[in-house]
Amino acid sequence: MTALNTLNHVFGFDDFRPGQQAIVDSILAGDDVMVIMPTGGGKSLCYQLPAIHRDEGLTVVISPLIALMRDQVAALQAAGVAAAALSSSNSPDENTQIYEALEAGRLRLLYLAPERLNASQALLAKSGVRMVVVDEAHCVSQWGHDFRPDYLTIGDLRDRLGGVQMAAFTATADPDTQAEIAKKLFTGTPTTFLRGFDRPNLSLAFAPKNRPRDQLIRYVKARKGQSGIVYALSRSKTETLAKALRDEGIEALPYHAGLDHETRTRHQDRFQREDGIVICGTIAFGMGIDKPDVRFVFHADLPKSVEAYYQEIGRAGRDGAPAETLTLYGVDDIAMRRQQIDEGAGDATKKRMDHQRFNALLALAEAPVCRRQTLLRYFGEDLAEPCGNCDLCHQPPKMFDASVPVQKALSAIYRTEQRFGAEQVISVLRGEINEKTKRFGHDALSVFGIGQDYSKIMWRGIMRQMLAHGLVTIDNDRHGAWMLTEQARPILRGEQSISLREDAIRQEQKREKQASQVARMVPPEDEALLSELKSLRRRLADEQNVPAYVVFPDRSLIDMVMRKPGDIDGLATCHGVGAKKLERYGEAFLSVLNGQHNMLPKPGRRQAALSGQGALFDELQKTAIDLKYGRTGTDKPLVISEKVIAKLVELQPDSEAAMTRIPGVTEAMVNRFGIAFITVLADYR
Repeated sequence: MTALNTLNHVFGFDDFRPGQQAIVDSILAGDDVMVIMPTGGGKSLCYQLPAIHRDEGLTVVISPLIALMRDQVAALQAAGVAAAALSSSNSPDENTQIYEALEAGRLRLLYLAPERLNASQALLAKSGVRMVVVDEAHCVSQWGHDFRPDYLTIGDLRDRLGGVQMAAFTATADPDTQAEIAKKLFTGTPTTFLRGFDRPNLSLAFAPKNRPRDQLIRYVKARKGQSGIVYALSRSKTETLAKALRDEGIEALPYHAGLDHETRTRHQDRFQREDGIVICGTIAFGMGIDKPDVRFVFHADLPKSVEAYYQEIGRAGRDGAPAETLTLYGVDDIAMRRQQIDEGAGDATKKRMDHQRFNALLALAEAPVCRRQTLLRYFGEDLAEPCGNCDLCHQPPKMFDASVPVQKALSAIYRTEQRFGAEQVISVLRGEINEKTKRFGHDALSVFGIGQDYSKIMWRGIMRQMLAHGLVTIDNDRHGAWMLTEQARPILRGEQSISLREDAIRQEQKREKQASQVARMVPPEDEALLSELKSLRRRLADEQNVPAYVVFPDRSLIDMVMRKPGDIDGLATCHGVGAKKLERYGEAFLSVLNGQHNMLPKPGRRQAALSGQGALFDELQKTAIDLKYGRTGTDKPLVISEKVIAKLVELQPDSEAAMTRIPGVTEAMVNRFGIAFITVLADYR
């Protein structure tokens, strides 16, 4: 059997994604490899497939992301692969089962958290390890953006296993980090695959902040029903934004390190398992999220670097289907990020490098031409033509010679003694009388009123771009005073000109009201069928306690809708339908595709149908699902069994008191579902 046969038989894919086959072939040939491939490019398959295809031997995958390990193991097991994970989240019984499987030689893939490396070396030395895979390999770099000290012990494991084959994978590594990975993980020179950083399915966009909460609400409402991530800088802001979205009818949940472990886990599980959930989180959310159908990533605040931005937007569209990103930014973001760098740990060299990385992100935010070209250039790649899939390609910005207004703004900052924030400087430029203007005598300055030809909105845009270009800095120790930098001097003296973008706030408001580019992934007449397939997937996933995409990802369901296979042979040709999933799920999905909706109903539902109460049973069950997490969507889950629903249909209580007398109905159930159930029952009498 060839690697391509294994790909089709196990994973249900007809062919490799670009670049995957060369990596797989190199690993199967026994090479040590280092792979830099963009998030969503299919890295995991590059080491999973060789591990499965080989006749014998164990592949150990070292990953710092427990959630990712758990989900990948679930997906592999669903495809019939013997896989397991050792991490701090395991129960003693789970660990015992894994140790027994290792001793018996039954496992093909073992995922291992880095903190378990030292304790597991003796066990692995006698487990027939054939290859060690290091995922998120940039974590080995002490100068990288996500250093993990435990990664420094991987070399010890490699040596103890006697020169076992090594493979390192990462999505973000500049040349210096690549050199450090090669030095610390390999004894020789690995075969290196640099697959590039382009994710052409991601639409890129930035926008200045202008009533940012309203911007967020408009954006997400236009994408209602899609799974998305909203990143915010602070814990409190994630709570505020999640509530604002819930008030607009969006299923939005907060996620940050300040929530208790149970709540964080519940919110993450809902996001993984359900369709249309939006997570409002800090950057604590997302590492290890393997959900393939995230359709948008919205940054409510500016990330800290291009690397962080690239990694965070990379959580969208991992299935290869179109996805969207939008990043808001403003003066406060820029000031706060610079302050964090200045007050952070590290010597002067590290802080200078961090400022350079942040400056590169500002250049991306204020780019005058194709954002993708600017982004890829940062990673050392050239895109010959504009991408056609970013906001600047859709609506090219108008540039103007801003030398004169910038000189006026710089002069106003200088004449007010570099002691005031942007709003007071703008008031001076526009000749506005206020308490500070009178108290400090600003109305007597030569610069007072020299900028009346620009609105406040335009001046804010100019000031923001001046900050992004490094002409000014903000001194937080002096209450946010704006100060000139050395780069401002040649412009102030007229020795150098500068061009800026006309502020695009009005165009942004118009763009946000437009429908999502990815909202409709099947023809309108097939949307109901796709919804039915998703409902079936959700039911099957809940029964197995796994994320929905483990049954089938969106891309598979969309392919089913477009092909509409009439038999098992046709279904086998759909994307992601491997042998094991065809055997397990084929009949159920074909019944929906062929319009047969009586899929093996359980006894309670059959009895309701026989008594003519099938519709009532279905409505009660739908109500129970809708209220599973309470009316706010954030309460602890509470499930009503089909057996209890069948009793409700049979006895039809007319009050909450009557409900309490039904076997299996608890007080918590009455509090959560009582009024809603009584209303439904009354409607069907």
